[in-house]
Amino acid sequence: MSEVGYDAHEVRRARYAVAAVFAVHGAVTGSFATRVPWIQDHASVSAGQLGLALAFPALGASVAMPLAGGISHRFGARNALRGLIALWTLALVLPSLAPNLLTLCLALFTFGATAGMADVAMNALGVEVENRLGRSIMSGLHGMWSAGAVLGSLGGTLAAHLGADARLHHALAAAVLTVLGVTASTWVLDLQPTQGEEPPPRFALPPRSALLIGAVGFCAVFAEGASLDWSAVYLRDQLDSSAGLAAACTTGFTLTMAVARLAGDKVVDRYGAVRTVRLGGVLAAAGGLLIVTAGHPAVAMTGFGLMGLGIAVVVPLCFAAAGRSGPNPSQAIAGVATITYTSGLVAPSAIGGLAQLTSLVVSFALVTLLSCGLAAFAGVLRKADRDRPTISRPDAAVPDPRP
Repeated sequence: MSEVGYDAHEVRRARYAVAAVFAVHGAVTGSFATRVPWIQDHASVSAGQLGLALAFPALGASVAMPLAGGISHRFGARNALRGLIALWTLALVLPSLAPNLLTLCLALFTFGATAGMADVAMNALGVEVENRLGRSIMSGLHGMWSAGAVLGSLGGTLAAHLGADARLHHALAAAVLTVLGVTASTWVLDLQPTQGEEPPPRFALPPRSALLIGAVGFCAVFAEGASLDWSAVYLRDQLDSSAGLAAACTTGFTLTMAVARLAGDKVVDRYGAVRTVRLGGVLAAAGGLLIVTAGHPAVAMTGFGLMGLGIAVVVPLCFAAAGRSGPNPSQAIAGVATITYTSGLVAPSAIGGLAQLTSLVVSFALVTLLSCGLAAFAGVLRKADRDRPTISRPDAAVPDPRP
């Protein structure tokens, strides 16, 4: 890929534009997650059926995510992101319209497909900006995603507290977020294919390095997806919380994630990726223990907060590591994105299925166990510690890192 020359000011502007897109993407997720109990009731599905339906975003994402590279190659990175983020924001209206299990599955398939493609496109541009700036920014970008999720969750919490119809809530949110996402995409880097460059293969297998990095991301994103989609249901069903308090738990989780990610770049620069992820695994596991032993909503909400704090920076570090893991960064990023994003979309289904067989307490015991995997396997990010970009002067010229 190539583009006209960008000076330092334009690259910094592109950083803010990508950050805004991350925030919009997160706001869609937050808006959806807080209304899952309403969607479950509207579609008249049980916990097990809801878990089945929530597997369909994973199917949609798995099919669609490998296509993102080809779309960017054909239309250019800027136009591709503009179109993909619009599809994602508009897809927010679909789940709340579903009156039964079948239509909910179809809606969530589309929801996941659009989410996955937009996610790959914006992360690839984020890694490109990070390389050009010469310093770590991926945790901050994902912090903006979490900040957007907080805003979306706050809107959902208010709507749930007021007893508002999720169809109206999501239609209004989708309209606003579409305008914001398309506008922000105007200032991202406009990468274009070079003359004679072959389009990327649609379904190429990711390199081995991406599989190892993706395994770490899998554990973190499983915990994130489970907490986002089931924290409200957990408080409502296990601890007899009100709809407003249950939705507030999801908001608190996303708020913790946002704060930790916004501060994450400085932490990683000081302690390195491996030690940061290992400490995060310990915190997440401690949070999981609080969740499964909680007898009061406040204890469970504290547990979800610790869970968010522990897993917050893992995914940004996985994407950054993938971008520096081999000769084909785009392929590695797509591979890690597919693994991690699919984990987040599979998690709600797995949690629901296990809850149907046992209980939500047992489901979150599984989440706690996977959190321990972060501490155990953090060493695969050691290469990211060695290859992290050095901090550049703000007024320095921005080189093209590609040969």
